Amino acid sequence: MTATMNADTGRQRTRAALFLAVAMAATVGSALGFQHIGGYIPCHLCLEQRTPYYIGVPLMVLAVIASMLRAPAWLTRGLLAIGGLLMLYGLYLGVYHSGVEWGWWQGPADCTAGAGPVDTGGKGVLDALDKFVPPSCDKAALRILGLSLAGWNAIASLILAAVAFRGALSRD
Repeated sequence: MTATMNADTGRQRTRAALFLAVAMAATVGSALGFQHIGGYIPCHLCLEQRTPYYIGVPLMVLAVIASMLRAPAWLTRGLLAIGGLLMLYGLYLGVYHSGVEWGWWQGPADCTAGAGPVDTGGKGVLDALDKFVPPSCDKAALRILGLSLAGWNAIASLILAAVAFRGALSRD
């Protein structure tokens, strides 16, 4: 009976890590899609919100591999817990950015106001990089069902953190 419960828990951690790897990749992939396909230029805070995903996806892949190779349970649990902490940081960033967009508090000083078209002035793209001004962090480029992408990121981060911690705290 105990061996069956241990095997089920190990599979539960594997499923949690696999779900997190796919969901994190899909979330940051959506943001990249809005940027590269939809043409939405991300602000400074938008770019910062992607960092937990860039770190989390490979960690969750490592957690899947560790679990499938039957590494010690503490290793998979630890990786899942780190994934949960990353998503809590993502939740913080999403709530912070949403608050900036709603005018609840000030954003960072390096979130400039407004982006215009990039004029290379007949020079090269590298020369124009110094003149490029990213969009302001206090204006949502898009709202879906009343929430900006930062708000949706906060919701996604909360759900993913819950899944990660549930997987990390599952009993052996």
